[in-house]
Parts: sequence; C-alpha cells; structure tokens
Amino acid sequence: MRVDRRQASDEELCDAFEAVESARGDITLTYFEFGTLAAVRHFIRTQVDVAILEVGLGGRLDAVNVFDADCAVVTSVGIDHIDYLGTTRESIGFEKAGIFRGGRPAVIGDPEPPDSLVRHALDVDATLMRAGADFRGVIEEGQWRYEGPGGLRAGLPFPALRGACQVSNAAVAITALDTLRDRIPVSAGALREGLLMVMLPGRFQVLAGRPSTILDVAHNPHAARAFAQTLGHMERARRTVAVFGMLQDKDIAAVAREMRPHVDCWNLAPLPGVRGASVDILERALDDAGVLDEIRRYDDVASAFDAARAEAHADDRILVFGSFLTVSQALASLSRRDH
Repeated sequence: MRVDRRQASDEELCDAFEAVESARGDITLTYFEFGTLAAVRHFIRTQVDVAILEVGLGGRLDAVNVFDADCAVVTSVGIDHIDYLGTTRESIGFEKAGIFRGGRPAVIGDPEPPDSLVRHALDVDATLMRAGADFRGVIEEGQWRYEGPGGLRAGLPFPALRGACQVSNAAVAITALDTLRDRIPVSAGALREGLLMVMLPGRFQVLAGRPSTILDVAHNPHAARAFAQTLGHMERARRTVAVFGMLQDKDIAAVAREMRPHVDCWNLAPLPGVRGASVDILERALDDAGVLDEIRRYDDVASAFDAARAEAHADDRILVFGSFLTVSQALASLSRRDH
C-alpha cells in the first residue's frame, strides 16, 4: 500500500484493518481479501486520482477482481499456482482473462499469449491491445522507441530496472497510459522521469558494495528464467553463492534448473509457515534438477546469508532468491546488522 511513493504507515494500516474488521460481520475473509479491502479503503481515504491494483492469484476469482478496472493488463502467462489455476498456459490464461471487461482496454504483454486469453478478451468485447501487433518497444543504440496507440515515442531512456524484459514491460505500461490518456494525461517529461526513477525492491535489486549481492523474488520457472537471462548479460563472478529458500508448493526443481548455470554453491534455508519448504525438500529438488554443485544447509535465511557474506571475496557474487520471504528475511538481516 503506497501513495505518492510513500508506504502506508503502521497507523494507516491498522486504521484500514480495523475498518474492514468492523464491517465484515460474520463474513470470513482470507488474508489477501482482507488486505485488498484494507488497501482500497486506504486509497479512498487518501483520495487518490489513480489506483493500481495487482492481482494476487489468477484473476477471475481473485479478490482484486471485485473491482471493475478502467484498464486491465496481463504482462505474461507462466506456469504457477497449478493447484488453483491448472497445469497449462491455456487454463491459466483463461483465469487471468477474467479481469478483462467489455468495452474497456485489455493490454496483453505476452508476445505469444495462450488462445484462451485472447479469445476471452474478444468474447467480452474488450478493446484488445497485443504486444507485437498493436504496440511494441524497439531497442536502439543507447535508447529505445515505443510504437503504440498513442503514436511514436522516440529516444526513450532505458528503464532503471535491470533485465532484458524491462523494455517490453515499459511498453506495456505506456500502452496502458495511452488507453487512458483522455482521463489521465501524462506528459513526455513525466514519462521519461518514470523510466529513469522506477525502483522495485527485490526485483533484481543490486546492493551497494562488494561482493556483488543481487536479490530477486523469482519464485517460479518463468521468473527464474528472466533472472537467469539478466545474469547472463553480466560479467561472470569468480564464484557465485546462492542463498536459496522456496515454498514447497512451487516448482522448486524447475527454478533450480534455470539457475543452475549461474551458481557454484547453494546455501539452503527453510522458510517459515506450513508452506515453507524444508532443507530436505530443497535438497531433493536440487538433485532432481541435476545440480552437482556444493550444497550447504542452514537453519534460516539469515544464517545462510551471513555465511555467504562472511566467506565471499570482493570478486565473488551472492544471489538471494526463491521467494518474497527469502528476500525479505535477507533484507531484515541486513537491517539488524546496520542497527
């Protein structure tokens, strides 16, 4: 919950939670439903001009989908949450398509979207915008250009976020803005500022100093593939240690398989809660993925991260990934050290 680049305070969070609690009566809410309602209540109280809501799981039955979006965006379709969404891109695409509304923009950033996603957008008579067909980002020497419903924008700076996928993501964002330009005009200067200043903690977040330390919340094969591709464009370190923890309902072996070429040693750590994978589960998954590197076991993420930092040389690299929980615990460990 963030308004004008500022995270909601503890007081604002508690106020929103109390409002939801008092209003729900005997209605049972999931954690995400509770949080979604609290966030929207906070946005209403602060009188935002624009609210951006991120779907938590799928789309059709997600809590966020109770609201009718002025513009709905699906950036990509990967295999995740298979217990709820199905095991194929077609079944998952259908669930994601549930956020589209008739007569309103439906922006698809996946260059090869499943038929179910496109078909549903057409069936509900949404205004379909497809990457490659209706808009695109074209990389040029030291810059890139955007072509889309709002026309041509040349000489754009590369997004501050790292990764080969970020120009495509930026093109999706610009398309969403263009579809709403009559109601939410965004100047060329504001657009450039957004590209240059964008920051997402835990998304290929590079910490200051040596050894190089990179945190990424990649927790499914699709995200791990993007993480690995970005690492592949960087100079290889002398030695790379992974601090690795995942939830057991994720495809751990597939994530490890994507990351295997970029890791020399795996520091394994369990995650808390009933969904957290134990070190035994992680180790079996690495074996299934054909990982033959050195493997070390730790009691928690902080211990695994501290061990990696203690032994790393200046020209080594530390990767922290596998879950939002893994990255957040590593950042919390750093914060405690700073204090």
